[in-house]
Amino acid sequence: MSAVLYSAADGVATLTLNRPESRNALNLEMCELLLKFSLELSASEDVKLVLVKANGPVFCAGADLKEREGMGAAQVRDRRMKGFAAYAALEALPMPAVAVVEGPAVGSGCEIAGACDFIVATPAASFRTPEAIRGTVGATQRLPRVLGKRLAKDMMFTGRILSAEEAREAGLVTRLVASSDLEKTIEEIRTEILKAPQSALRLAKRCIDAGVELDPKGALEEEIAAIEEQLAAGNWMGKK
Repeated sequence: MSAVLYSAADGVATLTLNRPESRNALNLEMCELLLKFSLELSASEDVKLVLVKANGPVFCAGADLKEREGMGAAQVRDRRMKGFAAYAALEALPMPAVAVVEGPAVGSGCEIAGACDFIVATPAASFRTPEAIRGTVGATQRLPRVLGKRLAKDMMFTGRILSAEEAREAGLVTRLVASSDLEKTIEEIRTEILKAPQSALRLAKRCIDAGVELDPKGALEEEIAAIEEQLAAGNWMGKK
């Protein structure tokens, strides 16, 4: 079975991590499929929203350590680079991407969820980055930008598990809902995004993502450039 399932209908694409027998541990196939589907979606004019989900009770248990057994340094490096490429492609999607987390997200699972624009979680969700205490390096960049470096270091250095409620309080999770209300919440998000003008959504995402990496002057210039692009397209009323 495919390590990542892809489906699309009515403007919404869904990527589903699909290795439940391995707690959705990230292996090479999953990296390659996440990268492939993300690049294809980046070129799509039909998809307005991407949902990232997982089959089984665990969102993602981190890297598949069994896959690394017997690998040399070059193979491990190549596999790690494939993972970074997959996260980056997911993060670079021009349309909104929402992670739906209903169970533990560990290491690579935090990277995948963190590469999305925001996270909707149930109380069963949790977040952990134990790379350093396991003797590896990873998951050091995205979480500090959201949580702040002190909380990110606490998680990295001690293996601290961040509960869904703690993740919401820290700003990693934007919506925490009961499992029974999850589908209703996703449908509400879907409805609002689908009725919004596609070009405005994409420009807003571009401005926010670029702006947080710039100083205030550069960030404002990014927004003004987006406004000029919208005006040049004759779309100042936000209908497209």
